Amino acid sequence: MADATTLTRTAPTFAIVGHPNRGKSSVVATLSQNDSIAIAMEPGTTRESQAFPLKVDGETLYNLVDTPGFQRPRRVLAWLEAHSASASDRPDTVRAFYHQHRDDPQFHDECELLAPIIEQQAGIIYVVDGSVPYSPANEAEMTILQWTGRPSLALINAIGSDDHSNDWENALGQYFRIVRRFNAVTAPFEQHLGLLRAFGQLEPRWEKLLGTATTHLERQRQQRHEQAAELIVHALSDMMQLQVSAIESTHEPRSDSRRHLQQRWLDAQRKRERQLRHAIEGLYQHHRIQRQERDLDWQNDDLFSQRSRAAWGVSRTYLATAGFGAGALGGVGIDALTFGASFGTGALLGGVIGAASSYFYADRLAKWSFGPLLGDRQTLRYGPVADLQFAYVILGRALNHWYQISHRNHAGRSPMALENTESHWLEQLSRDRQRELQGLVQRLGKGTTDGRRHTHWIQVVSESMDAFEQWQEQFRKGPGRAHS
Repeated sequence: MADATTLTRTAPTFAIVGHPNRGKSSVVATLSQNDSIAIAMEPGTTRESQAFPLKVDGETLYNLVDTPGFQRPRRVLAWLEAHSASASDRPDTVRAFYHQHRDDPQFHDECELLAPIIEQQAGIIYVVDGSVPYSPANEAEMTILQWTGRPSLALINAIGSDDHSNDWENALGQYFRIVRRFNAVTAPFEQHLGLLRAFGQLEPRWEKLLGTATTHLERQRQQRHEQAAELIVHALSDMMQLQVSAIESTHEPRSDSRRHLQQRWLDAQRKRERQLRHAIEGLYQHHRIQRQERDLDWQNDDLFSQRSRAAWGVSRTYLATAGFGAGALGGVGIDALTFGASFGTGALLGGVIGAASSYFYADRLAKWSFGPLLGDRQTLRYGPVADLQFAYVILGRALNHWYQISHRNHAGRSPMALENTESHWLEQLSRDRQRELQGLVQRLGKGTTDGRRHTHWIQVVSESMDAFEQWQEQFRKGPGRAHS
């Protein structure tokens, strides 16, 4: 791995240039993982060049400079052509134009976009909108960039629904050695890495640096995956074991006291789920997400009704079957203690108990308990969770949110819609992993988890995240494949 100081000092800089309102800022936001960059539909929003470094663990992997769009490229090119004697002096002629006009208001935007190229020896990323037709008017822009003599690459970033990318590819190929299609809003992470490798091809001294940057980003993604799994385990544990209590009121019936306590419990569950959402979003550096999602509820549409279970929960049969497996795993301990003298009785007994408890608790959301009488009043307690279905509901919602966030580019500005998630993703897990997950759920429900198995539980949830991702990928290819 490259030395951090060396990497920071030598990190390459790229100027993002092009016509106004063609998606330059979107490209910068996605490649710098910065969702604070202003992305507007109005031309001329960016008037000053601004640098955005991409840092991992404090190391700058590369710098991106967002620049204004060309305003008078034909007049600039006319000046250059009038002051150039041959191809050999073109970079010097562009430099002369920049120094002579950098305080001239009529060429403000051109000088701003040339500044990082001239002063920082930045590489050039020329961005065009593939959804608008190619126009020869862009040739003046491309010619100016070609005259700078700097390494350059072109990106076709389709903003609208029309597609003129083929025409653009033919035209751009005459000015740029590398031309890529890259939708800043939807491009998957693998395309980000591919783009970095393409940048490395622009100049030999960047190749190793950007190769190191690619390794850093892959490692960062894996770390975020593991950290997200740990956050989900903690939230699941907190929510499964949540208990609230209150002393009965002397001014209302017990049924009202119980209803108010249940509402407190549900509000606390919603709050903990929101905390998990924010933690996951912060982990992936999404700080301005607008979510469209139903809060946890059970009164109006009954989140835990049979209809909801059938739609996106797990069935009682699944709970009983997986519960048997998880219970049998626990029962193995009995056999071990008797040195096998029980002839498997422990495993069988554990399985039966596990299945029975899973089936029994599938109808009870949480447990009620009562404290000692204080005069004519009594302490009511609600929680922890008794219905193991609850864990699958919470886990499914958490995995869906994690998946949407981890695959969302930082140029995305539309609200994130989080639909309820059905349970078919569990089919991506092996039987052994399903039993292990059920074991985690049962232990959380009983409050019997301890620190010794914490790393194992994180691994179980991490594999659940992988299974959910595989299921989503299959669903994208065709819903029938995901459910077959």
